[in-house]
This record gives sequence, structure tokens and C-alpha cells, in this order.
Amino acid sequence: MARTLREVVFVEGVRTPYGKAGPKGIYAQTRADDLVVRCIRELLKRHPELPKEQVEEVAIAATTQIGDQGLTIGRVAALLSGLPNTTPGYSIDRMCAGALTAVTSVASSISVGAIDIAIAGGVEHMGRHPMGEGVDPNPRIVAEKLVDPSALSMGMTAENLHDRYPQLTKARCDAFAVASQTKLAAAYANGAIQRDLVTVSTRHKELGFGLATVDEPPRPSTTIEDLAALKTPFRIRGNVTAGNSAGLNDGATACLLASEESAAALGLPARMRLVSYAYVGVEPEVMGIGPVPATEKALAKAGLTIEDIGLFELNEAFAVQVLSFLDHFGIADDDPRVNPYGGAIAVGHPLASSGVRLMTQLAREFEEHPEVRYGLTAMCIGLGMGASVIWENPHHADYVATGKEA
Repeated sequence: MARTLREVVFVEGVRTPYGKAGPKGIYAQTRADDLVVRCIRELLKRHPELPKEQVEEVAIAATTQIGDQGLTIGRVAALLSGLPNTTPGYSIDRMCAGALTAVTSVASSISVGAIDIAIAGGVEHMGRHPMGEGVDPNPRIVAEKLVDPSALSMGMTAENLHDRYPQLTKARCDAFAVASQTKLAAAYANGAIQRDLVTVSTRHKELGFGLATVDEPPRPSTTIEDLAALKTPFRIRGNVTAGNSAGLNDGATACLLASEESAAALGLPARMRLVSYAYVGVEPEVMGIGPVPATEKALAKAGLTIEDIGLFELNEAFAVQVLSFLDHFGIADDDPRVNPYGGAIAVGHPLASSGVRLMTQLAREFEEHPEVRYGLTAMCIGLGMGASVIWENPHHADYVATGKEA
């Protein structure tokens, strides 16, 4: 039987405020699963037109799947969120691209007609579960020289990227980092960030109860001089610092995806339409270059070129990683199309959650820029991978929804 693929739309995305990992962070004594449950409940609250029983899958990512981030967290989160017990769920791990992979996984299921509506997201409580907790890397990886030992340290892979591309100087990285802080502060001042945040009740044995309403990591007063004085922990006289990298953070995201027909039938908004996506492998020692071939592949699959992309949401794991992408495609460091609301250097990067943050921000930017037809969300991934997803703006004059073709 011939099968027609269906269009998939991004209906809504939300996230918790991001916190600093560690005993003094806002989520120090808040459970990881409760963070993602809060996001799912908010999605359902914002869309009462969606019957809960019509959510047919919940895919939640976590890099460290242990403790309150384990036990098939997608299914656990579905049950705790008030979805009926007929709603299945599963867990995903693709390190930093976990939530991004959750989205493309359920989108593929929607596209082939296996399901109509799903929730995807991610969570990382790096204060409670540091990356690598409980893992036991096979010694053959290093002993048989499958990778250089530096590949197992994300900071070292960023230093390796500096070595490979010497034009990506520390000065450029520091300037990019300061710009990220400045753009995030401006986005907050304009109310662009708050609309997609969910408040989270917190508890702490010593500090009592609290309410998380804004991101904890930003440092809006950061200057070039401040960053120049920071230590380079991964290498003596290196380039990578705490100031031009994303920090260690806690937080969660979730989004609602649907077939375009189902969204229209239920009256759900279509904020973006999926065009194409790609994952690639690269040398683990320079994992930060991953978004470059991933984007080239996604563009080729879509029949587009980089000139067709009008907005970029690039995960700022390290400034050098973003700059390597921009240099490759001939995009200026300060191009206004890139991370208009700032990025992970300022707001934080709770690993597996970040992909949906990128998508949620891109969807909002599409609303503000109807002249832009295509946008892109991309990120590097630990152990030498890259991911890129291309989206279409429904506010563009040339957008044609399913069933409305001339």
C-alpha cells in the first residue's frame, strides 16, 4: 500500500527557568522529573482544546539516565503529568541533542502516520547528576586509539577546535560571549524570554520554599575585560574559559508536535513546520564542528542553500563551536540573524533539554520576522556528532498549509 508522508508542525514549546548546577542553585533539592512534568502540564494547560487522550507519545531525553532522570522518564513524566495511562512514553540519550532527537523521533512517527500528536522534551539536573555519573567507558576506546583521550573532555575538544582553526581566536570568542549576554538581557527587557518560561516551585532544607521565575545563569554586566582575566582550565594559556562556554546547569523543556491536519482540526496553532533534519558523525576530538556537515546534509535533503536560511538558533556549548560554523558558511560573528535572543553562554545549557529551547525561540522569532521563510536549529554533540533541523515559517507569504494548495 502506498503511503503519503504527512507534514509535521511545532505547536508550542515551553521551558523551566534554567538554574546553576550545584548545592547553591535554585533547583539543588528539586527533582529532575518534577521539572519536566511542570513543562508538560503547562503545555496541556495552554491548550485546553487538545483532549489529553489524543497525546499518543511522550519522548523525554536525559543524558545521565540515573536516579530521578531514569526509569524510562518519558513514561514516568507522562503518568505524573496527568495524561491517561494509555499514553506511552520513552527515554532518549543523544547527549546535548537529546531533546532535539526526541523531537525528530516523534516527528518521524507523525510523518509516517503512526501517531498524530506527541510531546517531546528533555531534562538535565547537572547538579544532582553530573555528566558521566556512573558510566564505565570501554577501555578499548582509548587503548585501541579509536579516539584521542581529549575526545572524552568536552572542554578539550573545544581547545582542539582552536588548534585546527587558529583564526578562531580567544578574543573573537570573548566578544561573541559578551554579545550573547547582551542579547539575552535585551530579550528579557523586551519580554521575549518570559512568555515561554514556566514558574517552578522549589524547596530546600535550609532555604525553605521558593519560586523560580527567571534564569539564574545570566551575567548581563559581563565585559571583555572580565573574560580576558579568566583562567583557561583545560589548557595552560588556552582559549576556553568559563566565560566563553556554557555553564553547568539544571532545567527542562517540552514541546507539542502534531500532524498539520490534526493541528488544524483541533484548532492548535502551527508555529513552525518541519522541513528536514540531519545527524552526522565527526572526529570526536573536534566534536564542535559537527553542526557544519549536519547543516550541509539537512540543506541538501531540503533542496536549500545556506542563503535560504533567515534565522539561526545555534547552541552555544562553546563560542568557538559557533564561530567555526559561522566561518564555514561565511556568516559574520555579529550577524543579527544568529541567536537574536542570546544563547547558552548566557542562559545556560542543561544538556539534553537545550534542543527544544532553540526551537521554542526560533518559533517566536518567526512570529517577529514574517519576511523569513526558513530557519535552522543546530548543535554539536559529545563523542563527535552534529545535528541540524530546518523549519519553515507559517507567517511567510509563500507558506501553504496542507489542504490549502491552489
